[in-house]
Amino acid sequence: MVALLTGGGDRPYVFGLATSLMSKGVTLDLIGSDDVDYPQFHGNPAVNFLNLRGNQRPDVSLPTKIVRVLRYYVKLIGYATTAGPGVFHILWNNKFEVFDRTLLTLYYKLLGKRIVLTVHNVNAGRRDRNDTPLNRVTLRIQYHVADHLFVHTEEMKGELIEKFGVQRLRITVIPFGINNAVPKTHLSPGEAKQRLGICEGERTILFFGNIAPYKGLEYLIAAFRQMRARCDGYRLIVAGRPKGCDSYWQAVLQTMREDVETKRVLLRSDFIPDEETEVYFKAADVLVLPYTRIFQSGVLFLGYSFGLPVIASDVGSLRKAVVEGKTGFLCRPCDPGDLARVIESYFASDLYKQLDARRHEIYDMACEQHSWDIIGATTCAIYEQLVGHAR
Repeated sequence: MVALLTGGGDRPYVFGLATSLMSKGVTLDLIGSDDVDYPQFHGNPAVNFLNLRGNQRPDVSLPTKIVRVLRYYVKLIGYATTAGPGVFHILWNNKFEVFDRTLLTLYYKLLGKRIVLTVHNVNAGRRDRNDTPLNRVTLRIQYHVADHLFVHTEEMKGELIEKFGVQRLRITVIPFGINNAVPKTHLSPGEAKQRLGICEGERTILFFGNIAPYKGLEYLIAAFRQMRARCDGYRLIVAGRPKGCDSYWQAVLQTMREDVETKRVLLRSDFIPDEETEVYFKAADVLVLPYTRIFQSGVLFLGYSFGLPVIASDVGSLRKAVVEGKTGFLCRPCDPGDLARVIESYFASDLYKQLDARRHEIYDMACEQHSWDIIGATTCAIYEQLVGHAR
């Protein structure tokens, strides 16, 4: 038995990992919220879905948010005190990172739990340029209290060893699983373009996901304006919710206001539900990730799940996830001129000209290399190892 602590978010990762573990005979207590609730988690003896966090809608008052979070922590600590599973697998921390990394993780340890931690970002503070000594100290504590850590790249493993002193044997590299949670229908790319008001033949570029400074949207906007000055046959879709970056978002919004008003840029600055995601990825001819700093990207593998080629900045481990000429292309980070050049090169390439056929190849390649079956098997092996040590 394993307790999977989700933090109440990251629907695709929770779904992919949980269903893979269930298929391999792991019995789960899945600690979640409304956001990660799936029909597959109900009526199945392999999973006990505990919706401790409930509704996380942002459009409520501050006092309501405070009460909601405090109530969740009371429930979570109460669960941990009497929980049967001997392994606690933390996918994400909760609202109060400092508390989660230190006192809460230590409490799990005092209860005799074996702690597994999936490290999606080794140090998000450094990525977001708001790193502090307190941030690094609390990260170090959690990384050393955990019995085992999962990361998605060798570079992440190296940073854990070099910057935080984690022992090499306590770290396992697993692929980032392909998104298998977003529903897919028989909607064709042509029909998707029609739904969004995009004419057939318009070269359509997609930026998708949460908007934050490290995502580099401003560089894509600048590149798009350069390309449009040379050719008017491009459309840009920006679909995603600004997250904790009001001043940054207002500055970016100002730079693309004219293009939004003339509908050269289709803007939906909101959370995109799973059931509406398909239309954006099928209407697009290419996904662009102009990131300035990142290790790995879930949006990239969402794009691959639709067979969509990717143009990504050469940062973090994106180079290893993008096969030049087959699944996409790389560009220099923070360089609108180079990004514009690469996008234009893509639309002149065989990858774009043969896009209908290449979509299937990209999807098949991603499924093979980022299989949840492989991730689930590796994760189960670590669980068994930890339980064996505990015995």
